[in-house]
Amino acid sequence: MLSPDNKLYVAHSANGPIYINGEMANRHGLIAGATGTGKTVSLQVVAETFSQAGVPCFMADMKGDLSGISQTGKMSGFIEKRCAEFGIEDPKFAGNPTRFYDVFGEQGFPMRTTVSAMGPQLLSRILELNDTQEGVLNILFRIADEANLLLLDLKDLRMMLDFVGKNAASFTTQYGNISPASVGAIQRAILTLENQGGQQFFGEPAFDVEDLLDKENGRGVMNVLVADKLMLQPKLYSTFLLWLITELYSKMPEVGDMALPKLVFFFDEAHTLFEGTSKALTDKIEQVIRLIRSKGVGIYFVTQAPTDLPDNVLGQLGNRIQHALRAYTPKDQKVVRTVADTFRANPEFKTADVITELATGEALVSFLDEKGAPSVVERARILFPLSQIGAITAGQRMDIQNAAPAKIKEYNSVIDRESAYEILTAQYEAEAEAAEKALQEKEKEEAKAAKEKEKAAAKKSSSKKVNRTILGTLATAAATTFARSLANSAAKSITTGKKTSSSKSTSSKKTSSSKAGTAVQKATKSAANKVTRTITNEVLKSILKGL
Repeated sequence: MLSPDNKLYVAHSANGPIYINGEMANRHGLIAGATGTGKTVSLQVVAETFSQAGVPCFMADMKGDLSGISQTGKMSGFIEKRCAEFGIEDPKFAGNPTRFYDVFGEQGFPMRTTVSAMGPQLLSRILELNDTQEGVLNILFRIADEANLLLLDLKDLRMMLDFVGKNAASFTTQYGNISPASVGAIQRAILTLENQGGQQFFGEPAFDVEDLLDKENGRGVMNVLVADKLMLQPKLYSTFLLWLITELYSKMPEVGDMALPKLVFFFDEAHTLFEGTSKALTDKIEQVIRLIRSKGVGIYFVTQAPTDLPDNVLGQLGNRIQHALRAYTPKDQKVVRTVADTFRANPEFKTADVITELATGEALVSFLDEKGAPSVVERARILFPLSQIGAITAGQRMDIQNAAPAKIKEYNSVIDRESAYEILTAQYEAEAEAAEKALQEKEKEEAKAAKEKEKAAAKKSSSKKVNRTILGTLATAAATTFARSLANSAAKSITTGKKTSSSKSTSSKKTSSSKAGTAVQKATKSAANKVTRTITNEVLKSILKGL
């Protein structure tokens, strides 16, 4: 709670109140402890204290119990006892201005980003790709960028993968090998993400991190991410929060040290951020955490044991609340000793022993002083929250959502503008239409050629038939006419011969041979004339029949 002199009062020890130094609040912090030791209540107390001081906060609600931060708390036997111990009279219970967000858009306003904004490195982490597959994804992003193809949602990414896979040969010499196996593996990973509801995380309108910095009536807004379903996919959860931190770092201006931070970011289940993370990405996380404090942002990690975090990150967390740890195994005991060694020793007790003795709601507390040095560790009790402890009803959640500003409600609407999917789909359709048209033209040309060929063959066959007919007719006509003419001439000669006198018989014998020759000549001439007429008739008949 905020003290009468506007100090950030969060715990009480035997030596009196313990405050977070506002000027050092952006030097990050840690809330750690075993399950059931009071971490969530400590987070709620610290967050609402910042809110009372006008500092907005962001936090993830894993079980729904942090939603009570939006409602006014009430007196209880436990709180009465603490008031007496701390010397607090008449605590001012109050809720905090709150907005609920949900990646899946079910219990809060959607929080989306685009595939392009996420980038290949973080996207590879979500999809759990190996180095080779991540390399292909980097190539894909480069090609899309150079072709001005926007990657907004997963269908854009799918279509772009299909395009790159079909044209891999044309890209290989410029960007490197793009194997069908890698493309297929990425497509399967996208399918898995879609089946988990991940497609709702990508799209527009993209969430503007500036909306996390709002205040209402002088109090910082509590931005609560509903994460009960999201936590079932630890990679998506941790990468989403990492994206938020990265966006804050890239968009917020440098402000240096301030009297109070501009935003406090609570990263619950912080160990998920570093599990299975490549060294390159871990280095990037460490760099962002180290530098983001100059943007006025304080990051407070919430986890079970400080050893869940890399040493380079742990060394940057100056404000610490350590709840009880269990030491049932030699490994656990080693962790306790390691944690105890990270505190500035208090001569009044042995830190390693106290860590295992702390009751629920108790913690070892050490905050940075005005010089930036860690204070001597103290055993303290965390204050009670002035807001409700526990979950709210669906009706209360709905009332809070309805009271949100118009700019926040706009996240409920989905925008699907022209991007890689629409452009490549239109290109594919145009190519398919052109191919279909070309095929029809080819079929038409083939049909025309076949018809011409058939006509030519028919004409050739008809010509041969005509020739055969003419020749046959010629031979028949010639033979028939010749025989008939020869017979007629012979008959005529015989008849003429009978009419002559017997006296002339002797001379007739002499001239018989010459008369026979004359008859043959006449028969031949007559046959030729008749054959000519017959051929002419047959030719004309054939020509007319062909027409």
